Amino acid sequence: MTDPMSDLVTRLRHAAASWPDRPAWTFDLDDGSGRTLTFAEVDDESTGLAGALQVLGVREGDRVAVMLGNRPELPLLWLALAKLGAALVPVNPRYRSVDTAHLVTSSRAVAVVGDAAHLPLLAEVAHVPAYDVDALAPTQPRDLPGPDPDRVVNVQFTSGTTGAPKGCLLPHRYWTTLADSLVDGFPHLSSDDVMLTAQAFTYVDPQWNVAAALTAGAHLVVLDGFHPSTFWSKVRDHGVTYFYCLAAMPTLLLRQPPDAADRDHRVSRVQCSAIPPALHAELEERWGAPWYECFGMTETGADIRVGDDDHDELVGSGCLGSPAPHREVRLIDGELQLRGPGMMQGYDGLPSPFADGWFATGDLARLDEQGRVYLVGRKKDMIRRSGENVAAQEVEAVLASHPAVRLAAVLGVPDELRGEEVKAFVVGDVTEDELVTWCRERLAPFKVPRYWDFRDDLPRTASERVAKELLR
Repeated sequence: MTDPMSDLVTRLRHAAASWPDRPAWTFDLDDGSGRTLTFAEVDDESTGLAGALQVLGVREGDRVAVMLGNRPELPLLWLALAKLGAALVPVNPRYRSVDTAHLVTSSRAVAVVGDAAHLPLLAEVAHVPAYDVDALAPTQPRDLPGPDPDRVVNVQFTSGTTGAPKGCLLPHRYWTTLADSLVDGFPHLSSDDVMLTAQAFTYVDPQWNVAAALTAGAHLVVLDGFHPSTFWSKVRDHGVTYFYCLAAMPTLLLRQPPDAADRDHRVSRVQCSAIPPALHAELEERWGAPWYECFGMTETGADIRVGDDDHDELVGSGCLGSPAPHREVRLIDGELQLRGPGMMQGYDGLPSPFADGWFATGDLARLDEQGRVYLVGRKKDMIRRSGENVAAQEVEAVLASHPAVRLAAVLGVPDELRGEEVKAFVVGDVTEDELVTWCRERLAPFKVPRYWDFRDDLPRTASERVAKELLR
């Protein structure tokens, strides 16, 4: 028998019935447009948006691309589409013409939704109807499909290992498995928690925050972005007890001047991916709260984490921790592979990346005697810049599309603040300023190379591919 609680919509309705008047989401936005919604309001407003989309022709199995900043309508549209049996295709609001067109076209979205800031770009690149989210007319939907935990609710794009971003097919079960792992296991989220997220809602992290908060009955605070100078004041203002961060965030926080109020907060645990080992103890000393390393992927959800049992031993070690109870790990030729429930169904339109249920991460790792995981490198031709995945091939394709570029290669170079930076090697009669402008018009800002190396030629392999190892 299918477990109805493995469906995200059923979780929402259960939360609305259990805690109707409790704050579910608070959007604290710098432009003053933020608001707080109760669990009952989240259920009611997402139902109204489901009706509006249904009137516009959205049906079960459809995909709808949404390009918005951090405003309540984005997760409301996600839940609305889930109620219709349709799927959200989140489009990063920092994207430009080329990367936006790729997501809309390759996802086979039947419509796009944006606001005044993003509709012009959507209308330019999308060959499907474009709707203003602020003009949608909420109404009661008819004949909604029943729960199905294996129905796809997201086509979530990730750079993956190579090439342009690929659409991960994420079913309801992906989100409920992930949420359950955070409620039943570490960090043991509950209705007493106030969670906070400061990342763009087009990424999985704010979305799993929504799923976990619905499951736990927790209050989720959403910021319009990560602002190091005001982050901890927001944490204090909202009485936050838990947050997740990654990449350069802890380093940027430590660069803020010490404040007498640094320890004046309610945070009891912080989860973070890629805590700088040399700064780990300093983070805990300054803010008086434990920081726990964790590892997950868009493809696989929540996989590996440090918990209370081994936190003290592992501070500053760089250890990812142990597999979550629902996850198995193994190493094949040093590459980390994962298996277990609650992963993506696959990449949209591509052959299955699973072998007997195992997913190869592209990360090289080692295990200690307790089976805990340590990363040692990457097989991926991908750059990790401030927590953003940048596929080298995608940037190379945009550079190669410039009429004056004869050859281009892109790779990551170490950067103290951002982990890695994007560096481009170019052969062609063109200037750096021209290529920066070319890329900025076509790619998200974080994908635009920061470093440039112009050459007469690039080293090649016998098959005439650029020999990137020689460039490195």
